[in-house]
Amino acid sequence: FFFPDALVDTHSPTHPFNILSTMSSFSATLSGSRLALGQASVPRPNNSRRSLSVLAVKKGEKAPDFALVNEAGKKVKLSGLKKPTVVYFYPKDDSPACTKEAVAFADSYAAFTKAGASVVGISSDSPESHKAFKAKYSLPFQLLTDEEGDTRKQYGIKGDFFGALAGRETYVIDKQGVVQMVFNNQFAPEKHITEALETIKDLKGGKGGSSFELPKFALPSNPFSK
Repeated sequence: FFFPDALVDTHSPTHPFNILSTMSSFSATLSGSRLALGQASVPRPNNSRRSLSVLAVKKGEKAPDFALVNEAGKKVKLSGLKKPTVVYFYPKDDSPACTKEAVAFADSYAAFTKAGASVVGISSDSPESHKAFKAKYSLPFQLLTDEEGDTRKQYGIKGDFFGALAGRETYVIDKQGVVQMVFNNQFAPEKHITEALETIKDLKGGKGGSSFELPKFALPSNPFSK
């Protein structure tokens, strides 16, 4: 029988075995290139909790507890207040809108305390700044420092103007720690007070709140008791 040299010489690049081997290597290289391209173009999902945005706290949900320092350097815990509380977040001490809001809360403070509620303001300003701001306008309530903005993040408060200005948001939290009102309005600072006071009065009047009583049922008499 006659065999071409290409079939006899196994070292020849034209031998079928060598041709198949070359094709296999080329296919693997091509598949690897496609895989590399696919990995480069499709980002891997980030399973880190840090990448997840915190959802905003809503009415009816448990308010995140916090422990922040007030203007006197004393640590204040939300859970330690033991009464309905108005927690209002504001951008900055002594700014025009924030001053208007703080003074409006101060003017209505007697109405809040009469309804059994406390008021606290929170911003990223230092305790020293809070102390000066409170003294300047005779504010009767505590101002707390959230320097790193962690409490804002806990409540899911978003900034305005693409994050350039810290959000202005007010919460009414009942004595069980449940949020009964959420109000957000950067441009109507005084409306935060009217909305909060109305909610506090409703809580005092029994129109809101998280507490409830189980219905009472009359038990049937035992026919074998006599």
